[in-house]
Amino acid sequence: MLRAIYRALWWLVAPVAVVRLLVRSRKERGYREHIGERFGHGPGRLRDDAAPLIWVHAVSVGETRAAQPLIDALMNARPDARILLTHMTPSGRATGEQLFGARVSRCYLPYDMPGAVRRFLRAWRPTLGLVMETEVWPTLIDECRRAQVPLVLTNARMSARSYRRAAKFGAAARDVFGGFSRVLAQSPSDAERLTALGARQVAVLGNLKFDMATPPELVARGRAWREAIGTRPVWVAASTRENEEALVLQAFAAMSKPGALLILVPRHPQRFDEVEALVAKSGFTCVRRTEWVAASAASAPSADGAAPAAGQPAAPVLPHSVTVLLGDSMGELGAYYAASDVAFIGGSLLPLGGQNLIEACAVGTPVLIGPHVFNFTQATADAVAAGAAQQVADPADLARTLDALFADNARRIAMGAAGAAFAARHRGATARTVDVLSALLPPAAGSDDIR
Repeated sequence: MLRAIYRALWWLVAPVAVVRLLVRSRKERGYREHIGERFGHGPGRLRDDAAPLIWVHAVSVGETRAAQPLIDALMNARPDARILLTHMTPSGRATGEQLFGARVSRCYLPYDMPGAVRRFLRAWRPTLGLVMETEVWPTLIDECRRAQVPLVLTNARMSARSYRRAAKFGAAARDVFGGFSRVLAQSPSDAERLTALGARQVAVLGNLKFDMATPPELVARGRAWREAIGTRPVWVAASTRENEEALVLQAFAAMSKPGALLILVPRHPQRFDEVEALVAKSGFTCVRRTEWVAASAASAPSADGAAPAAGQPAAPVLPHSVTVLLGDSMGELGAYYAASDVAFIGGSLLPLGGQNLIEACAVGTPVLIGPHVFNFTQATADAVAAGAAQQVADPADLARTLDALFADNARRIAMGAAGAAFAARHRGATARTVDVLSALLPPAAGSDDIR
């Protein structure tokens, strides 16, 4: 009965979803492109293409970047295979194109309607499907099971909050989670909750995000920016969400440390203009990162991370009157971390679940994070226990903690070193995941060993 109701609701929701795409496209044009793919009408692959196809679903930017080490490892392990990367957002799709170019195919995942999913599966004929972290679509799972496509929930996490919600559906939830061929969990607590919801063949392999190496050129770029900023204290508020920037600016105004610079990086690019207006309204002097360094693009670090030529400035000197640098670029979060003395991780001052703190730790930047981290509970707890991160309760506590850290260089250095060690200690999930996935793929032609 629940399945029938769910599918009927999609017929009602689908037209509204299309209207919502068109409305959102006013701020981000990508939402009006490839709409047919959301109903399973896509290019697919040639009918005579018999190569194994590994399909990876990564909903948006964070999941796409987390999937990068895994996709690279799969391509190295199985050079005979094709890779299809699906998304739900234009920013995720753009990130996939930026990371992989023509090496992978890409399209949007269709809406969770039987006809759309069947068209998608017929067009692409995947050999193996991987969905990242928390993407659980009942019809997709049913149709993959019917088409005999093994579907693996990879880098899986299940917060206590999400578990309580899913458990209310009883046998229906167990049927859905039991439809996965494998579940590869980030932590023992994730595995325990997923097993209780009916998942079968659950293994704990760790968090793929620990294997996301920040490119050296990004680190070099951030260090060059820092030189152009000068010696004043710098902190970054990264991946902030709607209504959270006001709280960040409130904390910034309450700090007693004079002359500090805030690098403010909203999570969603369609909000850059809105956030810039909010900064100006709050009384701070703001410049966009793209405006600041646009004139000196030729002197930026090269792709191999090399420094600019001798005598050339890495970026124009940032005037001391500028108090907020708006991070209005995509794919440069590692550079923003490298340019900062302290990183605050957004999505955590409001009950939004937090964002990934691992990249900041790996760069060696001390981390502060708010109280709402239910999407990253284990990683946050481990980082705090390692001395790499500290939780703050509210904007006032954030201001006090920033002042304390800027007054204590030794503590900041120790937190940064602890973060780098913490990130290094937890690497290895990618190799373990590839080992498990290889068993679900047919042997490579001419080889007794599929790897």
